[in-house]
This record gives sequence, C-alpha cells and structure tokens, in this order.
Amino acid sequence: MWNIDDLDLDAYLARIGHDWVHPSADALRSLHRAHVLAIPFENIDVILGTHPGIGLDAIQAKLVGRQRGGYCYEHALLFAAALEQLGFDVVRRVARVQPHKAGPRTHALLKVGVDEQEFLADVGFGAGQLYPTPLKDGAVVDQAGWDHRLTLDGDLWTLSKQTSDGWIPQHASNDEPVRPIDYEVYHHYVSTHPNSPFTGRPVVMRVAEGVVRRLVGNTLTIEHANGQTTERSVPPADLPDVLASLDVILSEEEVDRLRHV
Repeated sequence: MWNIDDLDLDAYLARIGHDWVHPSADALRSLHRAHVLAIPFENIDVILGTHPGIGLDAIQAKLVGRQRGGYCYEHALLFAAALEQLGFDVVRRVARVQPHKAGPRTHALLKVGVDEQEFLADVGFGAGQLYPTPLKDGAVVDQAGWDHRLTLDGDLWTLSKQTSDGWIPQHASNDEPVRPIDYEVYHHYVSTHPNSPFTGRPVVMRVAEGVVRRLVGNTLTIEHANGQTTERSVPPADLPDVLASLDVILSEEEVDRLRHV
C-alpha cells in the first residue's frame, strides 16, 4: 500500500551518512538523529508552486536525489520506507498540532516497534525532534537541549515541550488507521490552503545539539538551549547564502522566483 520497495535504500543511507543496521532501539535512535541532521525541514517548493507531491518516487527524487528538504509528509514517508526495508515495524500516524488550541490534525509521524518496545518517531516536526521517544506515559527525552514529554490520556498521546511557561503541547496522536489517501488530503490542505502556515512564507528549520535555527519569512532566528536567542531580518540579496547555511541549495532561477514571491 505504501510502495516501500520504490525506495533505493542504499541511496537513502548515503544521503544521511549512515551504515546498514539490523533493527534495534539503538539503531532507531541513530537513524532518527542522522535523518534529522542531514535533511532540512523546508517548504520552498510549496511557496514556488512546484511541489512534486508525496508519492515515494517524488519524495526520493527530491530529498535524496536533489538533496533538498521537505515537510512532515515527505520526511515521515521516506523514513518509514527506510525503516520497513531495514526490518522495523512501522505504523504511520497523524497528529493534531497544538491540540490545546485550534490546531489542525495534519501532522505526519510514525510509531515504530523494535526490541519489544514502541517509539514515537517524528523526523518531520520542524526542528523539534532529534531522537525517538519511548511510547510510555510520562517519558521525557532531551531533544538537543530541550526536554519533551509524552503523556497518555485515554488513547491519545500528547507530546509537550518544556518551556519557561511550563509544558506546552506540541501535538497529539493515536492509533487511528491512516491510508495513503489520508496523507494526500492532508498534504493538499497544508500545501494549498491560505490558512496553512506553509503557503504564505518560507519556513526552513534546522536543529543540532543545543541550537535551533529557523528562517520564517525573512526573519532568521537562532535559539540556544541555554536561553540565548538572536534574530535578524534577511534582505533579499542575502537569501541564497542564508538558505545555503541551512542546507537548502536552490538554483538561480528558484532564488529569483522566491525573492519575487
């Protein structure tokens, strides 16, 4: 149903700089980290009106072949196919973003089973999740310097982030079955609806240990785990260099169109 055999696993592993591994909890953690560090979160093709869709062939051509990034559907579907080819048990999920507010149920993520354990694998949530989270009520994981906690209420798992204002919900999900057509519908909304956060301005995010970098619109924010934050406006002339620093390499034609948009 998910066409995982369409993935060139060797090319994917080369893209993230990781060796073949046998399924284990340690291998999942290593693969998750390698994927997030190698492949940017970005919506540039949505802004340019050239998004190729979320078929696995299109995702592979873009994120692996062109060495570009993508957003949650692309990341989750690519990572799921790689994990399944390696022998992990994978369930594709959908989460409601900011469940304590009026957030949409449009975020793609994974439940992964290995070593008689289950984990939430979330390689496409902006710059938030560097490591998988054990699917256990109250589990806390240090995500590159920011604690995140998973809690269970009924059948709903909520991921929250520790902030100066307390634990802030990020998204909530359960085991309601997901089909490819569901992802297609959610992707259509996220990539075309005027109220989507990804249709009106560039969003590029990168995470590393202790630091998160975000380009949202023309504002570049660098946030450190120690609380230090810097912010600056990016003029059009600096856009190619800033995008390149975030591992998003565009052609001259793409840069010109992005400046115009």
